[in-house]
Amino acid sequence: MSGVHQKQPSGAVDATQLVDRARSLQPQAEAFLESLVRIETPSPDRAAQQPALDMLERAFAELGMTCRRFGGRRSGGTLIARWPSAVPRPVQLLIGHCDTVWPHGTLETMPLRREGDLLYGPGVFDMKAGLTQTLFALRCLRELGYEPTVRPVVLINSDEEVGTHDTYRTLERLAALADRALVAEPSLAPDGRLKSARKGVAQYQVTVHGRPAHAGLNPEEGISAVLEMSHIVQQLHALNDPESGVTVNVGTVEGGSRPNVVAAQCSAAVDVRVPTHDHGERIRQAFAALETQNPDARIEVEFQEGRRPMEFTEGGQRLWAAADSLAASMGFELGHGRAGGGSDGNITNQFTPTLDGLGAVGDGAHSPNEHVDLSHMAQRTALLAGLILHPELVDK
Repeated sequence: MSGVHQKQPSGAVDATQLVDRARSLQPQAEAFLESLVRIETPSPDRAAQQPALDMLERAFAELGMTCRRFGGRRSGGTLIARWPSAVPRPVQLLIGHCDTVWPHGTLETMPLRREGDLLYGPGVFDMKAGLTQTLFALRCLRELGYEPTVRPVVLINSDEEVGTHDTYRTLERLAALADRALVAEPSLAPDGRLKSARKGVAQYQVTVHGRPAHAGLNPEEGISAVLEMSHIVQQLHALNDPESGVTVNVGTVEGGSRPNVVAAQCSAAVDVRVPTHDHGERIRQAFAALETQNPDARIEVEFQEGRRPMEFTEGGQRLWAAADSLAASMGFELGHGRAGGGSDGNITNQFTPTLDGLGAVGDGAHSPNEHVDLSHMAQRTALLAGLILHPELVDK
C-alpha cells in the first residue's frame, strides 16, 4: 500500500501525526460514509444488510485484515475482521453495527444531504459514521506503520438495533478473551462526550387475571382486571427514581373483551432502565411484590432481560484516562457520561473493560434530524487510532 511507513512501536505514538493523517484521509472517509448511508439497511431485512457488509468487508480486506462472515438466523449476519499479526493474543474488540431503525424508502423522504459541516441522512449518526471512523483509524495505523501490541479484532453485526440476538453469544465469547472493547457508537450528543456507562434495559409483562361478569346484570360478581391494573400501574410508576437514574415506564396496557363485560384479564408491557446491577435486582424484587387490591384477583409477572447495565469499572476508568490524555495531546477536551440506552457495550462490559461512544459527534439518532458534524471526524478517527495503540491493560 502506498504511503506505508516502516513499522514503529505503539509506545511511541505521535498524536499530531495521527490527526494529520486522519485529516489527509477525510475526503476519502466522507465519500465512504456517503456511499454506506446510501445503502439502506433496516434491521428486519436480512438481504438488505449484505451490500453494506460486502462494502465493509472489501475495505477491511484492503488493509490486509483477515475477514470472515457468519450468517444470522434472524439477521443479515456478522463480519469479523482481524488485524494481521504473528501473535494471536492479546486482542481488543472494535465493535459496531450496520443495521438501522429506518425502513426501506427513507432516503426518498429523508435524503442524504450536506449543510456546511453537517451531513444528514438515515443511519449516518447511528452508526455508519462510527464504522467509517473505525475503518479509517486502522487505515491511519497501517499507512503510518504503527503495529498495535494488542491485536485489533473488528466485529460488525446487523441486529444491534433489535437486541443483538444473533451475535450475543459471539460477543460474550470474544469479550471474555479480549483485553478491552472499544465501541464506535455515537457520542453523547451533541457535545461529543464518551459513554463510560449505560443503563441496563429490561422488559416486564404484567398480567392481571380477574373474573368476568355481565356489566349490567351482575357486575358485583365480577372482578375487573382493568381496575386492578390501574392500581398496579400506580405502584409501578412509583418505582421511578430520577436521582438514581431508575426509570419504569408502562408503555402499553391491553385488557377486556367488550364494554358490557367486566374485564377478566388485563396486561401491561413495562420498560425498565437501571444504572447498576443492584438497582436492577431491587426492581425485580419490587415486581415480585406487586399486589392487587382485590385478594381474589391474580397477578402474573414475566421478565425478559435485554441488556445488563454497563457500569464504570476500574478497567473502564483506565481506558477513559487514556482517552482523556490522548484528546488533550490532540488539542481538544473530552468528557464522559452515562447513556440511557443500551448497546453492545453493555454485553462486553460484563467481561472486559469497555469504552463506548467513540463514534461520531452529531445528534438526532432515530429522528428525522439525524446528522453528524464532519468537523470532528478527523479528531475522533485519530483518537480511536491512538486508543488502539494503547498498551495492554494489566488487570481486567
